[in-house]
Amino acid sequence: MRRIESDEPRIKVSFQRGEHVRIMTGPFADFTGIVDEIFPDKGKARVLVSFFNRETPVEVDFIQLVRDA
Repeated sequence: MRRIESDEPRIKVSFQRGEHVRIMTGPFADFTGIVDEIFPDKGKARVLVSFFNRETPVEVDFIQLVRDA
């Protein structure tokens, strides 16, 4: 019997680096920030959020993010 090989399923990423986003759920809900890095294998993105006038990287799931208008 021949072994069936297929590629791993890939998550479709709708965010891009440098895009303005809003965090909708979790401890950082209602914070806005800029996408710094995307981790499609983990389903997460690193977002730079401003705390006390300093940009702080926060790692959140894609489902917690929406584009900021």
